[in-house]
Amino acid sequence: MKKKAAPILVVILLIILVAAAGVLSFVIKRFTPSNEKMDGSQYFGLEQDTDVALVVNGEVLEDVGKFIDGNIYIQDAVVSQYINQRFYWDANNKVMLYTLPEEVITLTPDSTEYLVGGETLREDVPMIRSEGDVFYVSLEFLKKYSDMSCQEYKEPARVVISTEAGTVQMVDASADYEIRQKGGIKSPILTEGKKGDALYFLEAMENWTKVSTGDGYTGYIRNEDISGVREVESAVETHGLEYTNIRKDYKINLTWHMMMNREGNQELTSKIEGCTGLNTISPTWYTFADDKGKLQSLASPAYVKQAHEAGIEVWGLIENINTEVSTLDLLSVTENRTKIIQQLMKSAKWTGMDGINVDFENITEDCAPHYVQFIRELSVACRKAQLVLSVDNPVPQPYNEFYNRKEQGIMADYVIIMGYDEHYSGSEEAGSVASLPFVKDGIEQTLKEVPKEKVINAIPFYTRLWTQPYGSSNITSEAMGMDTAAAYVSEHQMETYWDGEAGQNVAELQGDDALYQIWLEDDQSIEEKMKLIQSYDLAGVASWQLGYQNNSVWAVIGKYLQ
Repeated sequence: MKKKAAPILVVILLIILVAAAGVLSFVIKRFTPSNEKMDGSQYFGLEQDTDVALVVNGEVLEDVGKFIDGNIYIQDAVVSQYINQRFYWDANNKVMLYTLPEEVITLTPDSTEYLVGGETLREDVPMIRSEGDVFYVSLEFLKKYSDMSCQEYKEPARVVISTEAGTVQMVDASADYEIRQKGGIKSPILTEGKKGDALYFLEAMENWTKVSTGDGYTGYIRNEDISGVREVESAVETHGLEYTNIRKDYKINLTWHMMMNREGNQELTSKIEGCTGLNTISPTWYTFADDKGKLQSLASPAYVKQAHEAGIEVWGLIENINTEVSTLDLLSVTENRTKIIQQLMKSAKWTGMDGINVDFENITEDCAPHYVQFIRELSVACRKAQLVLSVDNPVPQPYNEFYNRKEQGIMADYVIIMGYDEHYSGSEEAGSVASLPFVKDGIEQTLKEVPKEKVINAIPFYTRLWTQPYGSSNITSEAMGMDTAAAYVSEHQMETYWDGEAGQNVAELQGDDALYQIWLEDDQSIEEKMKLIQSYDLAGVASWQLGYQNNSVWAVIGKYLQ
């Protein structure tokens, strides 16, 4: 029996040893870091010898740059989206425009010559290259006119760019290290480094930290291989291109003066009587006679003289209300924009007015690049003439992001939020013209793009009487000024209650055939809006429109502009 048992024990022992070896092999395999290295060209998405990877603010872009005649060029659409949005393609004249604080640069594709304010300058290589309908901007030209840091690397070819000024978060390598594609030891190695290297901190995980290297790799490093997070100033270089602005040393209290004809200029004295604290007025003087840029003007030097005598500045308003004129056709042609600006400058000099207010509404997405370029070019002229430039904007919504308030905030002196039309003539339901949450959201969204010292919030001096017949979904409305609405409520003995959420008194009447509702604008509602303007320390307030107000409201406005 003992002789038979011995082979069985040997077999069992061998099985145990094999199993142990298998377990050991599995453990070693599982917990041994991978030595696999990802190919750099694969990581950066390089497919051709002429490709140059673009790493902007730690992000490897899907689009690549190109070597053209040994120089690096980047597609203009990529430049606009990630690096510098100020390049504008003039399709009619086949040139690229770039707006400086007091001049516009004109770049002709594939030419080493370019114009700055009419003066011809030259570079060693073309600033713009063309390949069919695609245009590329020279990296050297970008460096010259863009606020950014830029480093070029080889093998693989890549350009690492940062445009984010201010402070950045860094960590230091406490040991020699590996950066892996993902947070795990089996993930491929992107690059390696030495103890003491500084890395950009992006995100902390349980055992790994997401970082970027100075030469463009973004991946994960073991937490044990880095020190704590520290803040340093970014390496973004500025080029002294200061888009200077006029800043009043007082809070703006502006109202718009709507006029239909020249006779309206003669009503100024009576219109502003009782408007205590008003320091700026914007008459609706200019609109377009055709889509070539010819203006229809109601401007008046006498009006400006009267306003100045009352201690009020005049910002002449230009609008696009002529429905027979296509704003797209108008603004997409450089000669048209130039013609408009020249007429405005001539009129400003003739009248002695203090500024220009741009009120272009219903801008479409395809028109937006041309509209923003018009604001840039107009800002150059206003800067030279020392005219205040203000731009009116609808309350920010996802569907109007293309208004580009950020760029407006750089170019213009003031960005005005038209904080009303929450419910309007075509609304399918009755409601406030400007409830408190609506106004608050408009301010907060605008402040994400424009500094508070440039933001003016406009409030309504009007409301709407809503009529909804019983049993019908058809709702109609009629705009009313403050006094007219108050008189209607009194005459019809409407029941009124305070809506704390909306920040308004609401009047209702259940008539014989319909429900009537008014979200009133009065001293109380205006005070709630002024509290918001004060709490966000905005540059001031605007109001639509002069003549719709109850004059008691001016004391309320003034109280919050001290």
